[in-house]
Amino acid sequence: MAIATTPIRVLIGKVGLDGHDRGVKLVVRALRDAGVEIIYTGLHQTPEQIVTTAIQEDVQAIGLSIHSGAHNSLFPRVLQLLKEQGAGDVTLFGGGIIPDDDVPRLKAAGVQMLFRPATPMHDIVDFVKGLRVER
Repeated sequence: MAIATTPIRVLIGKVGLDGHDRGVKLVVRALRDAGVEIIYTGLHQTPEQIVTTAIQEDVQAIGLSIHSGAHNSLFPRVLQLLKEQGAGDVTLFGGGIIPDDDVPRLKAAGVQMLFRPATPMHDIVDFVKGLRVER
């Protein structure tokens, strides 16, 4: 007998002026196909829009794709807003063009995982499926 489980809910978004969305759409599809509930916000979102939507949709995680070079301001801003809104338990992860030197700073700030171009999809799926769902 199979036991029904609640799938993890993940918001995936593109923050800022970054218009490169091919990769993030592949991630969305891979996660969806793996049984993850996805809320995809599309392009040109603000950190405020991302956090508001994440709270409204009761997600367990947010995945941001950033190729604009603004990762050092956008990731920390999303983390700050999550804490301010009482949603500091939402996992933040992301991907994009992120220089090696910036990774330790972003992880120290609270970004749980950063995926680079050419990361195998199964690595991203495994990470998300490995998140604990406690809601």
